[in-house]
Amino acid sequence: MVKVAKMWNRTFLKSFHGILSSSFSTSSAKRVGTHSGTFHCDEALACFMLRLSKHFSGADIVRTRDSNLLESLDAVVDVGGKYDPIRHRYDHHQKDFDQVFGYGFATKLSSAGLVYKHFGLEIIANVLRLDEDHPHVHQLCPTIYKNFVEAVDAVDNGVSQYDLNQSPKYVINTGLASRIKRLNLDWMDSDQSSDAENEAFHQAMALAGGEFVEASETCLECAYWISNVNYYAKSWLPARSIVMECLAARETIDSSGEIIKLNRSCPWKFHIHELEDEMKINPSIKYVLYQDDRSENWRLQAVAISPARFESRKPLPNLWRGLENDRLSEVAGIPGCTFVHMSGFIGGNRSYEGALAMAKASLKA
Repeated sequence: MVKVAKMWNRTFLKSFHGILSSSFSTSSAKRVGTHSGTFHCDEALACFMLRLSKHFSGADIVRTRDSNLLESLDAVVDVGGKYDPIRHRYDHHQKDFDQVFGYGFATKLSSAGLVYKHFGLEIIANVLRLDEDHPHVHQLCPTIYKNFVEAVDAVDNGVSQYDLNQSPKYVINTGLASRIKRLNLDWMDSDQSSDAENEAFHQAMALAGGEFVEASETCLECAYWISNVNYYAKSWLPARSIVMECLAARETIDSSGEIIKLNRSCPWKFHIHELEDEMKINPSIKYVLYQDDRSENWRLQAVAISPARFESRKPLPNLWRGLENDRLSEVAGIPGCTFVHMSGFIGGNRSYEGALAMAKASLKA
């Protein structure tokens, strides 16, 4: 079963790579080098991103550890022992290497981060068809680093996500780095040739690029790419503006300033903590009210203590948790209640006024 799944995955990625290759065709391809042997997420993503730039569009990928051959190539990533952006040398294994992305980030860069550091603005501008000096391009560049590239850098450099001495409570093997690692030739594979290894690396590039570019099945058929960059431009930025407006109007909802109402449903969790810091909001927001996009009911959701945590700043009252409809309305003393989750992070009411009353009561509880 595992072998069949691996074969299907490689077949899919091979067809994905074929579409990618055709979209980067050029009459005089440059050559980008990386090391041969076992590959990792960072150089697969680095090679993919270089091919998104104008200068290296359609570049041939050369996998070798031959120093003379590497020296002759137009760019080299993750091998060679040199960081020299003028000559397009992007290795990070040197003893004195200490490059970070900037913008306040402290994570040591991998080859992926190095390429993004020097080509990120151009790549975003190319995808969005904007000038590099457009304010959206400059706003999105650190956002995409934070939400995508930084994790690749951290995993490759062995940076733990949390400063904890305890062992993790569970293991996650479905991250991008783990999935790319599994594309390496297995010791049981009958073909251990360099050609088979190189083909596997191109599949790894396609997988890394698929995460960065995010294509759906429909898009695969028509070779139209929905980019991660497009998501942040077309969804993330507008949602940020909505949340900012609602935060500014918070005291019109409740005099405490700890409850906000979304004018329209949007992904607010990505923004609320950052905007609280930027707008110097104190006290912090405890509840967000919004209309359920699948019904006319209203939701009230407790804000998490941080973006990476499940715990809420102020969960809904214990007495309400797990109750529904009439029983909940009776206990809460508020008509129209529909439910409160067992963890207390979210609840519902048939009206906005009811949801607001639940939030106000929870605030005082």
